[in-house]
Amino acid sequence: MGARSHRSQVLASNIANADTRAIRRADVDFKAALNQAVGGSGERQPAMLRTSHRHMNAGGMQGSESTGALVYRTVTQASIDNNTVDVNVERAQFADNAMRYEASLTFINSKIKSMLAAIQA
Repeated sequence: MGARSHRSQVLASNIANADTRAIRRADVDFKAALNQAVGGSGERQPAMLRTSHRHMNAGGMQGSESTGALVYRTVTQASIDNNTVDVNVERAQFADNAMRYEASLTFINSKIKSMLAAIQA
């Protein structure tokens, strides 16, 4: 969720700076952010302290530190002022990211509701 939120900010910044001279369009490498969040990047994630062996292991996924590094996408159409932002592409990417963010929230919400139902039963 942190990576999706961070990507929304980056894409919104691209759209806001679409008329700014010499701006390179940036994006978040979601695959790298996901690998970092689950500890697949080779870096050792700090372990979450568990007070009981029955507690779930978070696997380093707590917080929003795993936002991923910014990558600069290739230019589809050159501009005279060296601006590489294409507003139509950015809007489509922003809408896609917003839809995926909402889908993730809906999925997490339904999982939590099912767990609460199981606890209350």
